[in-house]
Amino acid sequence: MRNIICIVLLITSFGYAQNGQLFEKANELYNSEKYNDAIQVYEQILSTKNHSASLYFNLGNAYYKLNQTAESIYNYEKALQLDPTNEDVLVNLAFANNMRIDKIDVIPVTGFSKMFSSVINMLSFDMWAILAIVFMFLFIVAFVGYSQSKFANRKRYFFIMALFALFLSVLSVAFAYQQEATIINEKYAIVFTKESQVMSEPNFNSNEAFRLHEGTKVSVFEDFDGWTKIKLTNGSVGWIITKDIKKL
Repeated sequence: MRNIICIVLLITSFGYAQNGQLFEKANELYNSEKYNDAIQVYEQILSTKNHSASLYFNLGNAYYKLNQTAESIYNYEKALQLDPTNEDVLVNLAFANNMRIDKIDVIPVTGFSKMFSSVINMLSFDMWAILAIVFMFLFIVAFVGYSQSKFANRKRYFFIMALFALFLSVLSVAFAYQQEATIINEKYAIVFTKESQVMSEPNFNSNEAFRLHEGTKVSVFEDFDGWTKIKLTNGSVGWIITKDIKKL
């Protein structure tokens, strides 16, 4: 069993080393303005199921240099899924979005929903989970201090500290699960065709609701017989041919 584990570790280490070399090679091709060649190497790394924000970011940059709007936006969005607060990705995504034909308004979120969403998105799921553990550790320390202290003032201090730490720990867990639920329930896709008809129903005999162009990001809800129900940030809803989009 031990030998098997060692072999697996060696294979994994070799795979990471090989992908590291490929990543450096792709970066050199990119810096030499050989963008198509760089894309092939980046995609080769992705084919090994090795995903990272930097990999998607560089791939998006290569597509951007070739003026391939949908591909660049798709990869920037993939990078943001792994690193939502990366400023470089956010800036380059904004540049790529400027190449889109469709300029769609966003329904503003106001009041408590906006504040609640802002607080939850301040940190990633992993960071909220780490905070929950830290606060739970503080709760245990405070509880031990409360149980061991012989002075009333100190016992009161540790008791308040323990309650506050427990509250923050539970709150962090709740925020982590809320963020995870949001990520699971909110599914998106990028339009990959130059122009696509969006129909009111999943067939071409229905009325055309609107048209979309490459690079536009849409929310996806359900698939039916080669069609996908989508929603735009302005609230418009319709059905698009599934092959015209690429899901994130």
